[in-house]
Amino acid sequence: MEILHIIVLLILIIVGLIAFAIMQIRQAGMKIKDFFDFIQANQILDNLYEVSKKYEKMSTNQQIVFLMEAEKVFNAFDKVPGMLWEDEYQKYTKILDIYRNIKIARWNEK
Repeated sequence: MEILHIIVLLILIIVGLIAFAIMQIRQAGMKIKDFFDFIQANQILDNLYEVSKKYEKMSTNQQIVFLMEAEKVFNAFDKVPGMLWEDEYQKYTKILDIYRNIKIARWNEK
């Protein structure tokens, strides 16, 4: 019987923590979906940062994929306050610079 009480108590604590996290996200002025999109975009940002180190060797198809993924990251980062991603600012600006360079190069080709 004691184990049942402990399990119920742990479940209540977990539910309380989840509710508190949701309340904090909403108080920051964000939607829950936007926050989770930001978490996924942060992972994509790390991948793009690694790829960006050798972007000059990318094929046209790889550049197109890079541009699409970068746009997803930019959209997700625009929906959250800057204080959440200030640690990732250098990566973000590097990806933005490469995004611009690829766009300019593709415009010049046309």
